[in-house]
Amino acid sequence: MGKMQEMKHKSEEVKSRLETIIVEGQVENNAVVVKCNGNRKVTEVKIENLNAFEKEQLEDYILLATNRALEAAEKVNEAEMQSIAKGMLPGFM
Repeated sequence: MGKMQEMKHKSEEVKSRLETIIVEGQVENNAVVVKCNGNRKVTEVKIENLNAFEKEQLEDYILLATNRALEAAEKVNEAEMQSIAKGMLPGFM
């Protein structure tokens, strides 16, 4: 039971740390930038020169930037969680 408590505690520590890690996805030389934290939550959306885009183009750029940011956040999240597993379960990974 002690190992489970320790693993839960470590997992909570990592989740807290992931809140502070910010990654971003961008398109068209930062025309649209979406930022996410390591817990895969969107924290910011920036659009430079809103009037430069057609509605459909802007929607596509927002989707693309968001997906890129979420992919980066997922990689960070996986790496952090794997580090817990390696520390808690040697030989597991």
